[in-house]
Amino acid sequence: MPGCYIASLLLVAALIPPFSSHPQCLDFKPPFQPEFPLTFCTVYTGFGCCDGRQDSAIARRYRHVLSFFHASAVPLCGKYIHDLLCQRCSPFSAHLYDAEDARRPQRVLPGLCPRYCVGLWRRCRSALGLLLPPGPEQRELSMAVSAGDRGRFCGLLELRDPDYCYPNVLSSPRLNAGLGRPQAGPRPGPEPGPGLDSGPGPGCLRLCLQEVANGLHNPVAMVHASDGSHRYFVAEQRGLVWAYLPDGARLARPFLNLSRAVLTSAWPGDERGLLGLALYPGPRLKAYVYYSLQARRAERIRVGEFTLLPGRPNALDPRSERVILEVEEPASNHNGGQLLFGDDGYMYIFTGDGGGAGDPHGDFGNSQNKSSLLGKVLRIDVADNDNGPPYRIPPDNPFVGERGARPEVYAYGTRNMWRCSVDRGDPLTRDGKGRLFCGDVGQNKFEEVDIIQKGGNYGWRAKEGFSCYDKKLCTNSSLNDILPIFAYPHKVGRSVTGGYVYRGCQMPNLNGLYIFGDFMSGRLMALREGPSTGKWHYNEVCMGSKQECNFPKIINNYYQYIISFAEDEAGELYFMSTGNPSAFAPAGTVYKLVDPSRRAPPGKCRVKPTPVTVRGKLLRFRPKEKLIDDSAASTPRPTSARPLTHTPGGETTPHHLCPPASDPRPPHHPRPPTSDLSPEPRVRLGVTRRWGEEEGQARLDGGPGEVAGGVGSPGGGGAGWGQGGDLPGGDLGNGL
Repeated sequence: MPGCYIASLLLVAALIPPFSSHPQCLDFKPPFQPEFPLTFCTVYTGFGCCDGRQDSAIARRYRHVLSFFHASAVPLCGKYIHDLLCQRCSPFSAHLYDAEDARRPQRVLPGLCPRYCVGLWRRCRSALGLLLPPGPEQRELSMAVSAGDRGRFCGLLELRDPDYCYPNVLSSPRLNAGLGRPQAGPRPGPEPGPGLDSGPGPGCLRLCLQEVANGLHNPVAMVHASDGSHRYFVAEQRGLVWAYLPDGARLARPFLNLSRAVLTSAWPGDERGLLGLALYPGPRLKAYVYYSLQARRAERIRVGEFTLLPGRPNALDPRSERVILEVEEPASNHNGGQLLFGDDGYMYIFTGDGGGAGDPHGDFGNSQNKSSLLGKVLRIDVADNDNGPPYRIPPDNPFVGERGARPEVYAYGTRNMWRCSVDRGDPLTRDGKGRLFCGDVGQNKFEEVDIIQKGGNYGWRAKEGFSCYDKKLCTNSSLNDILPIFAYPHKVGRSVTGGYVYRGCQMPNLNGLYIFGDFMSGRLMALREGPSTGKWHYNEVCMGSKQECNFPKIINNYYQYIISFAEDEAGELYFMSTGNPSAFAPAGTVYKLVDPSRRAPPGKCRVKPTPVTVRGKLLRFRPKEKLIDDSAASTPRPTSARPLTHTPGGETTPHHLCPPASDPRPPHHPRPPTSDLSPEPRVRLGVTRRWGEEEGQARLDGGPGEVAGGVGSPGGGGAGWGQGGDLPGGDLGNGL
């Protein structure tokens, strides 16, 4: 519909089987594998809720209780006492002790199955008082023991779900299938496409999220200081960078303000702006910023270097800018934007192909032309540059000395790489360390993920994904291009957002998993490399149910437009998304990925941030998102949905996804975004609905126009901010 802003609303409904387990410890966190085998509660030595210290404490209590026994009673009752005490180590201890229900006091004894409780009563009745400390919470149990009322005693220990009672919980197939591994459910949408390996696991991996920052204006990058402080810095497309402390507090004054210099607009399809941020990993913190600007009557991309204000570790001096590199942009799109430092200490710069549909620049495009800096991966040396040139050329750059080639070029044939990362390597073996992963946004058909190699040609514009784009160039025998490790068609998504290989400590199940997303479809996806074949296997990532994500501060929904991914200093993984992709809409949120199925042992991942001087006001973080109750339906479909509304004070107030039938307000109609437009509804996993569709018209991604019109584009299937596809007058998207 020309002239109408059409937004795609993903209501990501967790497609879960009728029953699913929810392992949870008494500290309201997922279970873990102890670092060392347990010596007392050995049944939980592989996976549970106790480490060695807790196991020893339970063993001491057991010995204390048995010290009151006559020797002849130990063989009769000792096993029951052991089993009861060890249920605190069960991966389902929160269920066994009713700790999930905040309205009721936590049990002292775990929930027991009726037959087991009868056996306990017969053999250990006289010892039960030793397990019941004084207090009002246990008065009814104590009274039942004193009165000899077995029925009352066992009734008080009965659980609502018989599968969770002890010892049934040990053998229940539905609770123990896949215990300790990320849960898998049905795929919420179409398969990646023919020829793409969807991996050995069924369906999607169900994860949860923690909201860590909100109210941001298109957060395009998040980096950490690498100095032990565990601070992180979030860059907004409009030109501001904010400093955050480890506790989530944000400094009221920006780390850097380039809003006057940065070229962008409120249009949701605008790919210009502050696009990249990197901090130099050395004792003297320097920041490098990749941004769009208007200079000398042309649009340009610039990499600028900034230093700190004296005595201000959380503030850069905008007047200290030193221009490292500047390139004229032929068009306003395909601006690239990634900056990072590799393991070799050099800076890598990822530029777009200059814009326009199909890289129409010259006989074979900018990307295949090594004399152009566009459509490239550049590598330069900015170390010790205070008294010399802005950068030097690394002597082992692959095209140094080649006639007509720019010496900065490290790899070429890229279209518009959006979000790249360096693999930290396996924490134990260091396998994979130093690899460069990138998502390269496609043209009309495919999105791809690449691993960057020195001197590599990544095929554009000859190829798009695995297929030919320019048939003449594609058949050139000298192309010798490097194929992507993964590509997916536009029925899955239209604008890849590259991610990270997870190498953190807190979620051991995710080690080695490359997690990335798609800006347009809102999908989270994952790849895992086969250890023997080197082949990458695909899995979709979806949000867990309310039951699976029912932990403190954990949610199971996010805003659709996935802009960027990040990792903190400890290697934990985050992504940034927005409900309204305008550089001037405060609709962006930062989420931390959480695996609800397993965590690291307590204390293993503890960090002690190095103190930093903080000057100025701090703004404490207040989360806004809530856990969504999806009930147990296999495919929940709300009767209606409304976008968030904007309150006079500037806060965004979410409506319920399923408003009451008596709600008299008319449905909300989207309008062109402004600087104060509030975000659109959040994503759960599975159903894409277009604005204005009635119940029953929502459908899964797939088929023509499946992305519901495209952000800021006229009609269905158009191109917007980050979307592939050509429109009359040129290619408007394929950027962020």
